[in-house]
Amino acid sequence: MDNKMQETGKYTKVSLVLAFLKGNIRYFIISILSAMVVTGLDMISPQLIRTTVDSVLGAEPLELPASLMEKLEAIGGVAYLRTHIWVIGIAIVVLALFSAGFRYMNMRFNVMGAEGLVRSMRNKLFAHIQRLPFSWHMKNQTGDIIQRCTSDVDMIKNFISEQMTSVFRIVILITMALSFMFSMNGKLAIVSLVFIPIIITYSAYFHSHIRVRFKECDENEGVLSTIAQENLTGVRVVRAFGREKYEKDKFEKQNNIYTDAWMHLCKFLSLFWAAGDLFSGLQVMMIVILGAVFCVNGDMTAGEFIAFISYNSMLIWPVRHLGRMISEMSKAGVSIERIRYIMNSEEERDRENAVTPDMRGDIVFDNVSFGYGEIPVLENISFKIPQGTTFGILGSTGSGKSTLMYLLNRLYDLPAENGKITIGGVDVADMKGEWVRSHIGMVLQEPFLFSRTIAENIGITKKDMSLSEIRRAAAIACVDESISEFTNGYDTIVGERGVTLSGGQKQRTAIARMLTQNTPIMVFDDSLSAVDADTDVRIRQELRKNLGDATVILIAHRVTTLMQADCIMVMDKGKIVEIGTHDQLMENGGIYRKIYDMQMSRDDETDEPATN
Repeated sequence: MDNKMQETGKYTKVSLVLAFLKGNIRYFIISILSAMVVTGLDMISPQLIRTTVDSVLGAEPLELPASLMEKLEAIGGVAYLRTHIWVIGIAIVVLALFSAGFRYMNMRFNVMGAEGLVRSMRNKLFAHIQRLPFSWHMKNQTGDIIQRCTSDVDMIKNFISEQMTSVFRIVILITMALSFMFSMNGKLAIVSLVFIPIIITYSAYFHSHIRVRFKECDENEGVLSTIAQENLTGVRVVRAFGREKYEKDKFEKQNNIYTDAWMHLCKFLSLFWAAGDLFSGLQVMMIVILGAVFCVNGDMTAGEFIAFISYNSMLIWPVRHLGRMISEMSKAGVSIERIRYIMNSEEERDRENAVTPDMRGDIVFDNVSFGYGEIPVLENISFKIPQGTTFGILGSTGSGKSTLMYLLNRLYDLPAENGKITIGGVDVADMKGEWVRSHIGMVLQEPFLFSRTIAENIGITKKDMSLSEIRRAAAIACVDESISEFTNGYDTIVGERGVTLSGGQKQRTAIARMLTQNTPIMVFDDSLSAVDADTDVRIRQELRKNLGDATVILIAHRVTTLMQADCIMVMDKGKIVEIGTHDQLMENGGIYRKIYDMQMSRDDETDEPATN
């Protein structure tokens, strides 16, 4: 079933739970069977007490199965039990020991199943999220995704392990208890039975209200998690701009909304449990009063009354547990639905018979148009990058430069009607996504570094990469010298999101990481913006010497970064406005020339000595 659902990408709530239970359901089955045995053993003790009170201590005829009567007669019958009452005590202790043993099995296997279920859910969720397209991640907040993978997973685990597994035991317990109660006094049993549908009915009433309010709580918790996650990862920006109070107020506002939502939910839960206490108390009161009347009138024996109260006590919690299960079902249903949203999100898929061609070929954008939803970003873009050349792209923020590379790298899939992108004459849409990304190295303007050592961050692209390979890539990226000056060198731990390093060091470390891939196509998406002009020149010189016949795409705002490129394309508002070599663009006197003149004049002003 799991494989089938993965293919269609459409889980129902039931099929999703069964998929998560795969491999762990046997533990829950053993737990349920153990609980059923415990229930059966618990049913015997009141009968032993009834028999002792009525037939051993009293004068009522002893009623036992024929086989037990024969064995009892062999040792002296009821007279023997009257003089050896401790035998009944031992029987009760033995039953209790057996019950404790099976209760232990019930709890042990229930925990094994529950923890295995959590492991399965988290593994499947994480693996599925890894395969979801980049566009999905852009639409969904990280904090909310984390909350679904933690709190919602725990809610489902608790419901299955604590509620669903109890259903069988509760049904058997209610059936057996009522059968014994009807055998002792039918009228009193009817009184006890009448309260069961009442409890289930009011539980169903609360079910709908609790579900809506729990969903509201769950969603607000996701928003709160997102605010906390964004604040903690952006703590440097918060401190730099003195936004602590604003962030505190923002968090407190959402926290108050979340708390109020829970307070409303707790009101309904309080009413729910208070109603349960009321009806349970009424049931016990009716049984005790009517049972006492029946005993006085001779309709029940003292032993039957004691046993009846024991069975009724056994019924109270299971019946209320059924009501609780209904209320918990509403909360678990919300959590399952939230996880189902993730699991039913369509994974990134390659076309049928996707190919893995040679990536050392000309890159061609043929009449490419693209937008994010209804917002157009690129409009009829066409250009060619010959294999082995350096291609520069210049443009203002929002002109579509990075979007071109996201499409080339298939982080976003280009609809068939929106043009075509080919490498060596093969449409990238016909290639395997993993193949494309493993052969196109990308360095972004805001590189992400993991909380590991510098060596691990650079060598993350390959398994068991030697330090010499790592240092060679770092040397080309002009960051080896800086790293070597650290106390722990390449063993320096990079803080979360790379906070240990400066902006320029992070960019150069990311460049070194990409260089270790040795890809035939390399994209530098404004990845030299945080380095000074001299380091920019050094890095480009090292790249020219060491990249061989790789195709290099440079995206930058700084003209000097692009001047040596074989071809430079200028973009504005999603369109190509100029394309050519540096000299050609300078002669044209267009946007490129204006940007060049502005940047050069700014640099000249910066170089002038200060005057008093």
